[in-house]
Amino acid sequence: MIEILLGTILGIILGTISGIIPGVHANTLAGILLGLQLALIAVLGPVALACTLFAALITHTFVDAVPSTFLGIPDADTSLAVLPAHALCLEGNGEEAVRIAALGSACAMIIAVPLSILCFLLLPALQPYFDWWIGILLIATVGYMVATSEAPGWGLVIFFVSGILGLFALRYAFLGWHTLAGGSAILMPLLTGLFGISVLLTASRGIVPAQQFQGIRMDDRTMVKSSLLGTVAGVAVGWLPGLSTASANGVLASVIGYEKDRRAYILATNAANTANAFIGLAALFALSRMRNGVMAALSELTLPSMSELMVAGVLAACAAYGITIWFSRSACRIGNIDSFALNRAVIFFVVILCIVLTGPFGLVVLVLATALGLVPHFINLPRVYCMGAIMVPVIVYSFGIAWV
Repeated sequence: MIEILLGTILGIILGTISGIIPGVHANTLAGILLGLQLALIAVLGPVALACTLFAALITHTFVDAVPSTFLGIPDADTSLAVLPAHALCLEGNGEEAVRIAALGSACAMIIAVPLSILCFLLLPALQPYFDWWIGILLIATVGYMVATSEAPGWGLVIFFVSGILGLFALRYAFLGWHTLAGGSAILMPLLTGLFGISVLLTASRGIVPAQQFQGIRMDDRTMVKSSLLGTVAGVAVGWLPGLSTASANGVLASVIGYEKDRRAYILATNAANTANAFIGLAALFALSRMRNGVMAALSELTLPSMSELMVAGVLAACAAYGITIWFSRSACRIGNIDSFALNRAVIFFVVILCIVLTGPFGLVVLVLATALGLVPHFINLPRVYCMGAIMVPVIVYSFGIAWV
């Protein structure tokens, strides 16, 4: 128990650090810790190190709402959620947005832990059927999104062009540097360009409005519905191969709509993000499949039992909720700041981070993704169609098609 608590505390600290830095994913942290594996095992032991990795992942899913809301830079797992969250910040409701995100993650923890155990016990025998239906499900989702669009032609074009960009980036990810996060690091410039820098470049100039918290303006029924939808979506994409929380964001956008009900969408997507982390652990133990970089790092270790890691995750979630709420109160500090200067500073930081993590190839992907991310703004379409960058590679993968 001492090793579990030690690892959990260390994971909470590291997950908070990775979550608060814009553009950094928990996978980056896992890559660093895995590189120091021999030294850390000698000091902490394998149980504490495994708990550190999982607790850091869970903590990150809570805290990453802070830079997404206040700075407008997405995490790879919550790329679409940054749009309504940052919009609420620009209306003076940044603290509310962060608190809603934290609430969604907390609700997901309550629902996802028992669901993960059920999936671990019941679903492995049905896995071959699930694998085949992934592409069909995503094609149906895309078809619904396009059919209900105000400009179906443009939506389809943006979806496919972003899909081609996603295929290109993932196919040639080996051209990037792998200093910290491995091949998955290429998602950072891809999604940051589509949903981060392109938004900041077109943001209105002026002073960030004073931030005031007047309570969470959502009724109980909407909270329950959004929590359930987000958690189920997170569990589904976490169990099924090739999918990620970014895929869940796209599906949820077609159900909730991040422009129609921003608060519900923030809650649902953050619930999906945290649920995805818990179900990923169940998939690792049940199927020996790694859903993200943290799970890949865990697979290299001598693991404790799944229940021990779940305990570490639940403890980390409880602590991370309080930490995120504490950070949300810092919203008042960004009031009356020149938004133009703030946006340019954030863009500069992210570009430098992109070069450090992925090198010149990542910079090329960032430029291309930013250019494509500007198109929906100019033709007045939602950026949800840019999710083709994730969904098209998953569809291609699910049908066993190799691309050159």
